[in-house]
Amino acid sequence: MTRAWNFSAGPAAIPLEVLQQAREEFLDWHGIGASIMEVSHRGKAFMSVIEAAEADLRELLAIPDDYRVLFLQGGASMQFVQAPLNLAAGKSADYLVTGSWSKKAHKEAARIGAARIVATTREEDGTFTRLPDIERLVFDKDAAYFHLCTNETIHGVEVHEQAEARLFEALARAASDVPLVADVSSHILSRPLDVRRYGLIYAGAQKNIGPSGVTLVIMRDDLLNRAGENVSAQLSYRRQAESGSMLNTPPTFAIHVAGLVFKWLKAQGGLEAIAAVNREKARRLYEAIDNSGGFYRNTVDTACRSIMNVPFNLATKELEARFVKESEAAGFIGLKGHKSVGGIRASLYNAVPLEAVEALVGFMRAFAG
Repeated sequence: MTRAWNFSAGPAAIPLEVLQQAREEFLDWHGIGASIMEVSHRGKAFMSVIEAAEADLRELLAIPDDYRVLFLQGGASMQFVQAPLNLAAGKSADYLVTGSWSKKAHKEAARIGAARIVATTREEDGTFTRLPDIERLVFDKDAAYFHLCTNETIHGVEVHEQAEARLFEALARAASDVPLVADVSSHILSRPLDVRRYGLIYAGAQKNIGPSGVTLVIMRDDLLNRAGENVSAQLSYRRQAESGSMLNTPPTFAIHVAGLVFKWLKAQGGLEAIAAVNREKARRLYEAIDNSGGFYRNTVDTACRSIMNVPFNLATKELEARFVKESEAAGFIGLKGHKSVGGIRASLYNAVPLEAVEALVGFMRAFAG
């Protein structure tokens, strides 16, 4: 069997060891005579799976006891609706727009109620290449919450640890009672994350957690009761928490594989260790781009270049199409940029090994001639 070097943005690469274990257990999970996806989600077998997954996730992220972990459905895009439905409580919400996903989150929130853009870094040509000046942001001290996307998958703009800390401090000074809500879909588990800074974080699974189908929500207990009784049970964080994420049948196999990924991360040494590998992968790729004499170009401000998603362009669309075609012939997949922006994009999620980046850099140098 020959596997490609997979740089897909999502659904994305899953650790090979996890895929192999899932394959070995596929027909008979731990001797029960059936696959884990064939048995009751309320039975002992699956309950042990979801409980272990939550315990391992809590350990990896050091999740405090007064935060709930929910395994939901609908993708991160559902959270664009679910968060305001549960948290707005008749108030306006503040949004920071630094890319396509935070832009979409604001648009959906505005359909439900008042949603104010605190700042946007959208350029005249529609691109996003930077973060705003955090010290100049003007927060609404009475806002229901402040929302941001901490890593924009399409445009490759990331809120790194230092910027995250400055943002939290600025929000705490100006609007101390306003909870911070974040879409962390494309870099969750790629590095340590201080959950305590946030009232709620959410993430689609199909980048660093596992297969698509499950959405992770981590939220502080005191926010559970903000929603009124008119919110549908399926969309109510409180009702989902009370049911242990089982108001209806959850995506059992996706949760099972996510649990295997959490154990794999622990075996790698945890998030500090995986972060070091991820930084090295990104360093090598950005170095290849920056040292190409302009053949490859990444226009994102170096202070907020994403570690996970590296977009870049060549001189013409025709040359980019040739790059994609020849890279696929050479054993690479997932390098075509998002349809909304074009170009090339390499996603360097946890499951993408350093060897894959080395191979890509070698191909890029050969392609540039």
